[in-house]
Amino acid sequence: MAERDGVPAPAPDAGPPAPGKRPGDGRTGERARAGAGERPLPAALDAAIAEIGTTLDETTTCRELIAFLTRHLGGTVTLEPAPGPGEETSPAPLLSRSEPGRPEPVTAPAPAPTPTPTLTVPLAVDRERPLGTVTAGRAAPPYTDEDRALLRQAARLAARHIRHARRLAATEDTALHLQRALVAEPGRPHPNLEIAGRYLPAGPRTLVGGDWFETVRLHFGRSLLVVGDVMGHGLDAAVDMNAYRSALREVAATDLPPHRVLRHLDAVVAEDGARRPATCLLVRVDPGRGTATFASAGHLPPAVFAPDGTAELVDLPVGPPLGTGVGGYDPATRPLGQGDTLLLFTDGLVERRGEDIDVSLARLAGLRLPPDLGPEGVADEVLGRLDAHRAEDDVAVLAARVRARPAL
Repeated sequence: MAERDGVPAPAPDAGPPAPGKRPGDGRTGERARAGAGERPLPAALDAAIAEIGTTLDETTTCRELIAFLTRHLGGTVTLEPAPGPGEETSPAPLLSRSEPGRPEPVTAPAPAPTPTPTLTVPLAVDRERPLGTVTAGRAAPPYTDEDRALLRQAARLAARHIRHARRLAATEDTALHLQRALVAEPGRPHPNLEIAGRYLPAGPRTLVGGDWFETVRLHFGRSLLVVGDVMGHGLDAAVDMNAYRSALREVAATDLPPHRVLRHLDAVVAEDGARRPATCLLVRVDPGRGTATFASAGHLPPAVFAPDGTAELVDLPVGPPLGTGVGGYDPATRPLGQGDTLLLFTDGLVERRGEDIDVSLARLAGLRLPPDLGPEGVADEVLGRLDAHRAEDDVAVLAARVRARPAL
């Protein structure tokens, strides 16, 4: 800038100030420093609400917290989990993410020194026990009050979602253990019948359902086979499943025909009003006569695998689900040959998203298994062939075969 008589000459006319810039002010926008991602605190908190806790998965929530803070504060952000109840040491840091924002799993303390200055806040809600700590660090510029507030509120938001995720996981675990305990201890059929039962939950993060199976010993060497599915998922469905199972045992003890057992059970449940509807399939196996009598309450038909491994779906009338109070159940009887294996199952075994149920059942009927597998082999082979371990719903399977009589 040229001087005239010791006085600085005026600068050339550069026109009006640029938007967001005052004369004599070197700042652009509302903030001079890179705090909170150069966004006002209310807008940054709105973004945190939208971006943190999008799922009920604890690990995903932690990653969302790290990504959000890295983007809005810059530098490095690390989450240190606290020891769980009964644990003596803390797990390794879950995730550390630094500019330019590429996530890297952390299994040991990083050898490089932590940038200074740093901010550390508890991963906690109000006065609850902290779930860990969140530390942000950057060399420059210095942290502002708004940066501290953003870090504290984002960590509090994430802790609330993590707490909800853990409570849901505990509920799922309780329901799963309850259902497994119930399904794992069915009644015992007569010794003249071989059985094999399998139960597969849909997945570790999927709410448990109300799928179940049961066997009831009847008079004159007969056995009643049962498979059912309470509508819905979660602990309530598992509790209702237990109620259906208990009621069925009481009704079946009267030795009524299968269709009359369903009628009585439907009336009992309809009077309660608090129970969820359920589908149910009953099969009374009479080894002495070589027959099986079926009755269905809204359930899918069973399959019969012949000794040569070929399959056939049983054609039988289907009444309404239990709990409607409508009734209308009819029996169907067919021969059960020597070496035939009955397969009762819930819809999770065959149903696939976007696929017609007739196509799903045809896939089961089209299976060709190795000959003479028996109930254990048929159950395992069908589960594997239909990829039931990755099904979208719970799967319950009950296979049964009349035990071969020793030759005279």
